[in-house]
Amino acid sequence: MSADKNIDTTGTADTTGAGHEPSHVETAGAFDIRIFIGSLLGLFGIILTLAGLIDFTPVESAKTDGLNANLWTGIPMIVVAVLFVVWARVAPIRILVQENEPGAETEKDISPVD
Repeated sequence: MSADKNIDTTGTADTTGAGHEPSHVETAGAFDIRIFIGSLLGLFGIILTLAGLIDFTPVESAKTDGLNANLWTGIPMIVVAVLFVVWARVAPIRILVQENEPGAETEKDISPVD
């Protein structure tokens, strides 16, 4: 990266170098790993919570000494899943996107924004 790029706080960037298109800042969106982890934790948490609510039998109660393990594992998983998704929405991963030079292998060049 050259020193001629100035990124302002509005999420845009200006390129003052000759022959370059202006660059802009985007977020990772659905490709953020925190969204993926939160979705999986939420799905498994919902499944465990439903299993704990619907299928808690006296046989299972005897195995876990009266504790509904599925329910008490599913609820924290849902809470952690919500925290992951909120974290990804509040502090998204931002990347700087700019057009590549003609003849480059890819159309756009991306780099992380600190």
